[in-house]
Amino acid sequence: MLEEMSDFFAARADTYDRHMLEEVGGCRECYEKLSELLPQNINNILDLGCGTGLELEWIFKRFPDISVTGIDLAKAMLDKLQEKFPSKDIRLINADYFAADFGINRFDAVISFQTMHHFPRDQKIKLYKKIHSCLKKGGVYIECDYMIPDETENAQQIEEYFSAEYKRLYAGKPEGKYFHYDIPCTVSNQLEMFAQSGFCESKKEYSAENTVIIKNVK
Repeated sequence: MLEEMSDFFAARADTYDRHMLEEVGGCRECYEKLSELLPQNINNILDLGCGTGLELEWIFKRFPDISVTGIDLAKAMLDKLQEKFPSKDIRLINADYFAADFGINRFDAVISFQTMHHFPRDQKIKLYKKIHSCLKKGGVYIECDYMIPDETENAQQIEEYFSAEYKRLYAGKPEGKYFHYDIPCTVSNQLEMFAQSGFCESKKEYSAENTVIIKNVK
């Protein structure tokens, strides 16, 4: 049975940090690596699917005064984030980031960490176009996510299997509802989606196990 996305993460808010740092391959090193890939001169960022804000722990070490807008479906996760950083310049939005208004030419950087692999390609391309629009010229979108390395045997077939299962499991589900299921893409297909969404430069910057970081420039 599929579990509704917000309920899935709300139920795991207390154990999420330990799970990500200790049990999900590559995440611990990628949190720090993501922060290192952000340009030095940024003043604000948008964090999509920000959860408990694990990635912000490293980002605030580099940019203690940065302004952060975070969006997440699970209020319980946002409450944990707020507890961690009570004195930081953070605006938290409990919402669906596919429906939220990001504005135009507003952010120096957008980040996401282990959230996009829950959604199919067509939804992600629409979101990536919205991310592109909300970035200032020269701004960056950095995505760290669960992906299928292209060198994996039968990589394309693995992606197609998960995509087909997603469609089967979602059949008959109400529109606008999200359920927890993983649909990892190959790295090459991720890069293709970013190109379709208008980014002038997209590059795989780092990987550890199946956790991959791609940096995109507007």
